[in-house]
Amino acid sequence: MEQGSSSENHENGVASPRSYPATSSPVRDLPAFEDESELIGGVGDEQDAMEEDGEELFGDNLEADYRAIPALDQYDPDVLDDSEYSALSESDRRAAEEEMRARDRDEGRPTGRMRRGLLFDESDDEEDRPSRRRRLAERAAEGVPMDEEMIESIENLEDMRGHTVKEWVSLIGPRTEIYNRFKNFLRTFVDDKGHNLYREKIRQMCEDNRQSFEVDYNILAAEEQVLAYFLPEAPVEVLNVFDEAAKDVVLSMYPQYERITSEIHVRITDLPLMENIRSLRQLHLNQLIRTSGVVTCATGVLPQLSVIKYDCIKCHYVLGPFIQSYDNEVKPGTCPECQSNGPFQINMEQTLYKNYQRITIQESPGKIDAGRLPRSKDAILLGDLCDMCKPGDEVEVTGVYSNSYDGSLNTSNGFPVFATVIMANHVAKKDKIISQGLTDDDIKAIITLAKDDRIGDRIIASIAPSIYGHHDIKRAIALALFGGEPKNPGGKHKVRGDINILVCGDPGTAKSQFLKYTEKIAPRAVYTTGQGASAVGLTAYVQRSPITKEWTLEAGALVLADKGVCIIDEFDKMNDQDRTSIHEAMEQQSISISKAGIVTSLQARCAVIAAANPINGRYDPSLTFSENVNLTDPILSRFDVLCIVRDQIDPVEDKRLAKFVIQSHVNHHPGNENVDRTNLPELEDPLMAGIEKIPQDLLRKYIIYSREKVHPKLQIDQKKVADLYSELRRESMTTGSVPVTVRHIESLIRMAEANARMHLKDYVQEDDVNMAIRVMLESFIDTQKFSVMRSMKKTFSRYLSYKRDNNELLLFVLRQLIQEQIAYMRSRFTTDIESVEIPEKELQEKARQIDIHNLASFYGSNLFSAHNFLHDKRRKVIVQRISRDS
Repeated sequence: MEQGSSSENHENGVASPRSYPATSSPVRDLPAFEDESELIGGVGDEQDAMEEDGEELFGDNLEADYRAIPALDQYDPDVLDDSEYSALSESDRRAAEEEMRARDRDEGRPTGRMRRGLLFDESDDEEDRPSRRRRLAERAAEGVPMDEEMIESIENLEDMRGHTVKEWVSLIGPRTEIYNRFKNFLRTFVDDKGHNLYREKIRQMCEDNRQSFEVDYNILAAEEQVLAYFLPEAPVEVLNVFDEAAKDVVLSMYPQYERITSEIHVRITDLPLMENIRSLRQLHLNQLIRTSGVVTCATGVLPQLSVIKYDCIKCHYVLGPFIQSYDNEVKPGTCPECQSNGPFQINMEQTLYKNYQRITIQESPGKIDAGRLPRSKDAILLGDLCDMCKPGDEVEVTGVYSNSYDGSLNTSNGFPVFATVIMANHVAKKDKIISQGLTDDDIKAIITLAKDDRIGDRIIASIAPSIYGHHDIKRAIALALFGGEPKNPGGKHKVRGDINILVCGDPGTAKSQFLKYTEKIAPRAVYTTGQGASAVGLTAYVQRSPITKEWTLEAGALVLADKGVCIIDEFDKMNDQDRTSIHEAMEQQSISISKAGIVTSLQARCAVIAAANPINGRYDPSLTFSENVNLTDPILSRFDVLCIVRDQIDPVEDKRLAKFVIQSHVNHHPGNENVDRTNLPELEDPLMAGIEKIPQDLLRKYIIYSREKVHPKLQIDQKKVADLYSELRRESMTTGSVPVTVRHIESLIRMAEANARMHLKDYVQEDDVNMAIRVMLESFIDTQKFSVMRSMKKTFSRYLSYKRDNNELLLFVLRQLIQEQIAYMRSRFTTDIESVEIPEKELQEKARQIDIHNLASFYGSNLFSAHNFLHDKRRKVIVQRISRDS
């Protein structure tokens, strides 16, 4: 070998194979050895040192590697077999290989051929590994595309050899292995039913001309654990490899699909860990995360530079392509043609763009701790993810939590701060209340609970158990939480299924407490007050984006409460203009916007529960409801149930209420946190005595389950409802109070469906309709003047007595008689009243009017004695003691 070629090879960094020339050596000044044994010993020492240090590729002594060594430049005759052999037959060859494998097993040597790349085997036909590795490096540096067979395969992909996950998956070997494994996963995975799942998904994607399909993370983790481990740690790199592999699989199935779309994207779904927007920290940077929230703002779809080319102004040479990243602008330095520094102009024709949209997601209103402001985070949607959601939608976003330098933040803060954003990979809309939180045990408990005959009473007793009385409001809230069934025949005319409630009455009657309780128990709720809410704050508003300077749409409270409950306190304090803006939202359940060139309609499918105070501070029963409340007829007709709360003076009830409140405070005192609750006295409402309450956690799950799974169908007595409606219309003509409209019939049907859903029924039955009639009539009669109310109760007594215990009705009548007697005695006597007496005959006359003739069971009931009543049979009077210790 010539000296020049050797040094040339060394200059290129490539080690030549060792050669042992048979004739003269280029090195003449070798030391003289006394005998051959010394020579062999010296060579052996030198060989050992060389094996330890390796070949000296650079330096003054590099040519010593090529000197002649006669002791090594010959074969050992003991090992060399130069005898002639005849060719082996196939069977003899197999037998010989089997014998050699058995010998290797006995000696503990590895048997069989290992997968290429795992172990360097001298029997390999490949060249020695160092030289092969150098050759691959040279080819990579020259930009020569590598053949798949040339790239080293990796069996133990999880052995990262000291690299971080991001560094490891960027190397050519692991990258290729991930590519091959994911491609094999897409081609070969078969589900329980024997379907080739991802081939079907790809076929469906191609039929719809889309450019992405979904891969379930849990399936990926079960089949390819290593890929599922790498994916959250280095999502950008791994997803790029996944996209390449997916495109290869798609093109192998549909070779012409590249004419439809040049990119195929893999969307990762069902990532196991769900992060709250509030809990995102530095730890999550550059990781794959999954979070949820409500879309509050969405920009228009803008074009984003993807691959950019520049024109040199001076010589018109086209520079590029430059791959543009979302957080860093790539610009050319000098023109390779004319060596000038520019200026450069973007070549519009050859530059490639992709769709870009920025949305803001905010924490769901019901998931925020009291007193905390909701946090929000920007998410960037690219490609076919754009326009998948609009303001008001509740979404789950899976993507890469990344950061970018923001100069404006650093100007205001005075130290380096990075803006964070979610690069979305998958967006899923939560159209329904997700019941993923329900376990099999929960569903079993819910179905067992629904079999109870008194489940309706138990649910009503469990609504706001710390509030005494007000059973009509509790029933109305229960019906609103369960809701009716929305209808949209042919997608042309939508009829709402949500029940709207207005609670109006005297101050201090727990109206706001009811609203606060509803906010906590409802699966999704937004709480606002009339004084603090403007028209745009309730509906939607348009503002100019500070980044793109274009108009964007932001959602208000009613839009954020979509598929839930919107709670408005101090409803009477709202301006008339603001109240007018929610007319459409309460009936059509949509909000139409026409501002700043944006003409659109948003969904507001929510129940409205509002509380209002009377005009003069206290409710005057001698006036109609419209005269008591500063609300117009159009807004009143949109409420299904009007609940009137009066603070009436009743000595016995007042003492009972005071004891209930005091006991409630004692039971929930901070000092009693660690006390066993079973030892504390039970808070008991006399009308709900003996009814077992449902735990609040289970009640919430019951509501979620029934809203999602139960859809009752209508089977009602149409003649009965029609007769009632005509009778109501006739009565309302004479009273002049709240007008009865067709909306009352719809309200009746909605409440009947809600009552059926409360019992988990598949069909609306007669008793559901009767209960809905009773609730609607109570609501309507309570809004009348006191003089009209009594006659209307007598007219509709057959409906009002439905599902009411006779004892409960008699107690109601008896308390009215006692109230009248107390008012009479106070006007006659100024002394304290210790007891009130009512003739038995008066109660019997009132009982006959509601078709009750036997009063003996009432006199012996717990309800009678619990209210301090005593029946004196000898004198034929009913006595109620109003003593100080009662």
